[in-house]
Order: sequence, then structure tokens, then C-alpha cells
Amino acid sequence: MKMPKALPPIIRIAKYTLTDEVWQKSFVVMFVICAIFIFLIRGCYQGNYMVNGQVLDAGTIIRAVSKVTFHVIAAGVMLVTALLSMRVFRRDRDDGMQSCILSKPIARWQYVAGKILGLWALSIIFMFILHSIVFITTSINLKVIMPEYLIASLLCSFNLLFVVVAVLLLSLLMPDIVAFLCVIGIGIIGFVADGIFAISHSQMAQTMIQQPGSLPDLTGWNIVYYLWPKLSGTQQFASSLIGSEGFQGFVSIYPLINVLIYVLILGALLFWRFRNEDII
Repeated sequence: MKMPKALPPIIRIAKYTLTDEVWQKSFVVMFVICAIFIFLIRGCYQGNYMVNGQVLDAGTIIRAVSKVTFHVIAAGVMLVTALLSMRVFRRDRDDGMQSCILSKPIARWQYVAGKILGLWALSIIFMFILHSIVFITTSINLKVIMPEYLIASLLCSFNLLFVVVAVLLLSLLMPDIVAFLCVIGIGIIGFVADGIFAISHSQMAQTMIQQPGSLPDLTGWNIVYYLWPKLSGTQQFASSLIGSEGFQGFVSIYPLINVLIYVLILGALLFWRFRNEDII
């Protein structure tokens, strides 16, 4: 099937998936709660903050709070995306929508691609709106314009694509809630591993390593660390655009490359697995 002819069914399925999820009461409730939470954070921009006895200027405070808010939103939307993705195939199957769609001249890969595109688009819009609220708040009320904030938001969208593909694949292999917990576990383990890695490479840790009797370099741990899905690393890379961190070459973009490679691998497995799925 030629690609131009294959696109309309994918777009229609993606549009249906997006609108179907938007009209779910659970989605509306989650969005309202998240929006209210972002508005309540505005109070954190006010007040005086001191570091090492020095009062921070308003610009530093705004960027620091905005960066923390950026991470909270990005992590929260990944959680919401996993929740939305884990029940998509099951709901379509139970409602008879899956068999109805595939009874038409629509290939299975088009159905899966449409589901991925719809969920990914919805997650991007969700996250971008929340980040835009922070951007508008800092721009209008606090007179600090940060266009890099929105660019960082778009970079985090690749994490959302990973979550969508991973949860859809695992939901075909195990119960929905287990698939959800597995992907959340991947993110939590990656976050903890990044924290341990940062501490182990701190100046104090390096001094301890150089002393006699110190722990040896855990080569196996390093291999696992670099091969693990770098969701936290991608988020850190995106947030570095907001702060003053410098670009460190390949080290900075490696997490993004890592996530994209996982998306391709898991996506291929998802299409292959669904091709062999029994449609009731």
C-alpha cells in the first residue's frame, strides 16, 4: 500500500482516538486538577529566597521555580499518558470498535499507527498547555519571557512517545495495570540511577574513589546505566535549555538518542505483536 493512500485511515483513527479520550470524564478531571495545581504554584514566585546568606534576585527565583515546575509537569504528564494508553486496546476490543475498524480495508499497522499518533498528539497538547500556562504567567505577571521553556516542552514529547509505545506493547502481553506499573517503574529506576550517577561523579565521591580500599569501578553497572531508557536524562537535557547549563556535546544529546532508539525497537515489536493478535 502506497504511503499517501495509507495516511488518511491513520489520521482518521488518530483523530477518533484523540477526541474519544478528551471526552472521557477521567481525562477532564485530570486536566482540571493539573491546571489548578499550576495556577496555585504562582505563589512560589513571590517572596525572598537566600542561598549562602545572599538574597537571590527575582530573575533567578523565577527561572529556578519555573524549572522545578517544568519537571513536575513533564513527569506528571508521562504518568497521565501511561494511564490513558494502558486501556486503549482493551476498551476498543470490549466495545467492538477494534473488530469494526479492522473489518474495513484498514491494515492492522494503520490501526496501531493511528492509536499511537492520537495518544501522542493528545499527550503533547496536554503537556504543552500546562507548560504554556507557566510561560504566560512568567511573561505577563512577572515580566520574564522564556521562549526556551516551550522548546524544552517539545523536546520532552519524545518521552511521551516512548511511554505510549511501551505501554501499548506491554498491554498486549500482560494485564493493563501491570503494563502501567512496568513503564512507571522504568521511569523511577532511571531517575534513581541518574541521581546515583550524579552523586558518584561528584567531587567528594571522586576523592573517596582515589583513596586506597575504595570501591572499584562497577563496569557492569555503568553498562546497564547507559543502556537503560534515559527518560530522566532527556527531561534533564530539555530543562537545561531553561537554565544556564552549557551544551556538553554528545553527552547532552545521548539521552534523547537513547529514547528514540527504544521507540523504534519497541514500535517494531508492537507492530509485529499486534499483527499476530486475535481480533474478537
